[in-house]
Amino acid sequence: MIIEIICQRQGYFTCMDSKYASYGKEKDQRNKFDIKAKKIKLAVDSSFKNVKENNQANGSCYNNNVSALNEVSEDVQEVRKSLPVYIVRNRILEEIKKNNTIILIGETGSGKTTQIPQILHEHRLEGNGAIAVTQPRRVAAITLALRVATEMNTEIGSYVGYSVRFEDVTSPKTKVIYLTDGMLLREAIIDPLLMKYSIIILDEAHERTVNTDVLFGIVKLAQKERNCTGNKLKVIIMSATMDVDTFRNYYDNCSVVYLEGRTYPVTVYHSKTKQDDYQYSVVCGIFQLHVTTPANHHFLVFLTGQEEIETVMANIKQIAKESPGPPIRVCPLYAGLPPAKQLLVWKSVPEGTRKIVLATNIAEASVTIPHIKCVIDTGLVKERSWCNVTGAERLRIVPCSQAACWQRAGRAGRTAPGSAYRLYTNGDFKARPQHNTPEIIRCPLAATLLMLIATGMEPSTFPLIDAPSPDSVQASLILLKELGAIESENNPKLTVLGKKMTAFPIDPKYSKVILSAPEHGCLDEALSLVAVMSSENVFHTPLHKREEAVKAKQKFVSTLGDHITLLNVFKMFCKAPLKKQWCKENYLNHKNLAYACDIRQQLLAICQKLNMEVSSCGTTFDQLLKCLLSGLFTNCAWTRGGMTTGAGKYATASGAAAALHPASSLHGLRPPPPAVLYTELLHTRRAYLLTVSAIEPHWLHQVAPEYARRVRANR
Repeated sequence: MIIEIICQRQGYFTCMDSKYASYGKEKDQRNKFDIKAKKIKLAVDSSFKNVKENNQANGSCYNNNVSALNEVSEDVQEVRKSLPVYIVRNRILEEIKKNNTIILIGETGSGKTTQIPQILHEHRLEGNGAIAVTQPRRVAAITLALRVATEMNTEIGSYVGYSVRFEDVTSPKTKVIYLTDGMLLREAIIDPLLMKYSIIILDEAHERTVNTDVLFGIVKLAQKERNCTGNKLKVIIMSATMDVDTFRNYYDNCSVVYLEGRTYPVTVYHSKTKQDDYQYSVVCGIFQLHVTTPANHHFLVFLTGQEEIETVMANIKQIAKESPGPPIRVCPLYAGLPPAKQLLVWKSVPEGTRKIVLATNIAEASVTIPHIKCVIDTGLVKERSWCNVTGAERLRIVPCSQAACWQRAGRAGRTAPGSAYRLYTNGDFKARPQHNTPEIIRCPLAATLLMLIATGMEPSTFPLIDAPSPDSVQASLILLKELGAIESENNPKLTVLGKKMTAFPIDPKYSKVILSAPEHGCLDEALSLVAVMSSENVFHTPLHKREEAVKAKQKFVSTLGDHITLLNVFKMFCKAPLKKQWCKENYLNHKNLAYACDIRQQLLAICQKLNMEVSSCGTTFDQLLKCLLSGLFTNCAWTRGGMTTGAGKYATASGAAAALHPASSLHGLRPPPPAVLYTELLHTRRAYLLTVSAIEPHWLHQVAPEYARRVRANR
């Protein structure tokens, strides 16, 4: 039960978070990259090391609870002033004043995301405009805005606000706006020059999501045009880790500033041999370290998703009953976790108790967890990709990049020296790419291209840092044509339907579902279903009450599949008088269901503006499933070889083998449906179809005849 951890010591490093940062202190390596970056050093004394944990000051606490963030400590301003960015604010301000575009590399925890907007506002650099600070994740935009509002001693929505999908907490006097990349893109549809803003801060640039990459191009074009008219736009690109060469070249050799942060030495160890069963290796590694390290050394373990986290957590709790060492408190952290459970990650544990945090890659950069001394890294991440031929998306587990590995290791050196244990060999690490493959290279582009066309941009000439392959662009245009959004793939002009689709802040596939609903007589149900599917997982299955949760779910289950099951949950939630209590009794996530209600209201408001008549199909759910198929026609699967018996094994449109997920209401059904519609394809050791409903095979030919012919030719 002991996993071998090598004694190959990678040495101490003060900048763990990026290729550039990690080599930034060595002159020969810096010259290798030929980067003329200005380094701003800090004068760190012993008192500096004793300041409060940086998560209290940089606003990174992953917590949607407004009241918790509004509990202002007496020394909040003193803590803020101790941050690395604040200490050298005048130097940074000089660089920003001198340059219209600047790249700022600052380690996670340096305070760049919360302090730089405040510094700019304090000196009124935004003038009559506003300061936009983009974030890849919704939760980060909200919590950062709440934190900055607290530091500026103002109400959220006043001088500081946030704008995320389905939630705009700003006012005409808001000067600092934290918003997701997608929201700024939607603003660009109406105003391509983004005249509302005088300063745009593109934060977490290293994440390279599709929205982020497109936003880089839109902001670059807007800046170029505005600078010619005299209404200049300042652009600040910020990250803890990035491919500096690529970004600097893209932004016309702009100035690069590197901010040294307050990091501590971290020792990195690699596994001697390849670990085939990484979940088993995680558990072994945890207990090897548990019996040899002090109790106040808390652990952070990186896994790929909720299911893995719950499995590992159950194993830890079981083994801990007989294992020597201090008491253990296990805290999960993933996007679908209820807020109260998320808070446990930051809650102090009794003295002599070890905290073990099991997290997805959300803990890589978006949050800072205090007192972490040991990081155990599986080196894996869930990555979304798609098939150019069929348009089907899939989610698979892949090795993360070297930059992500360093970012994870750096979590152990935020408040004190620490150690990082990698469950992969040193050779494996060196063979990995420096940075993750940008999403725009591997993900579907239909939504992105639709937005570009709506803003009047030409997709073929739009400036991107990394251009997707022509085949990928062509496949996405074909999908938009089959959705009815554009006239043809060779003439990408919006149709009447396409213009209506851009009014919805959701994926074009889902907007097509809503716009098709009136002809199927099911707009009422379609709005509810799309709203629930746009939220996080509504089911909550605690490990210690799994049987009760499964039993409670049965009252909502439909024999037609998971989509109608979700609809049943939503309808009963809306009717429940005491919603929180009802959710607790039925093992449902109240926050996510309440959020789905808000989404539905906003989608309904858009439908009303488009003069769409709300109708209901009642219990004629075939109409609803056909409507769903009109948008998700790329997500069909058929029993393999035409079988009508067996264990629910299917073939997707691309011919890939997949099985129904065990959590599906159709799992175990005999005989299995001959054809199914799924929402997501997950690749782990096996391929699973998630959120599945039974459909009739001939429906695809009725709803999407062009696609049906194309798929039949490829199968």
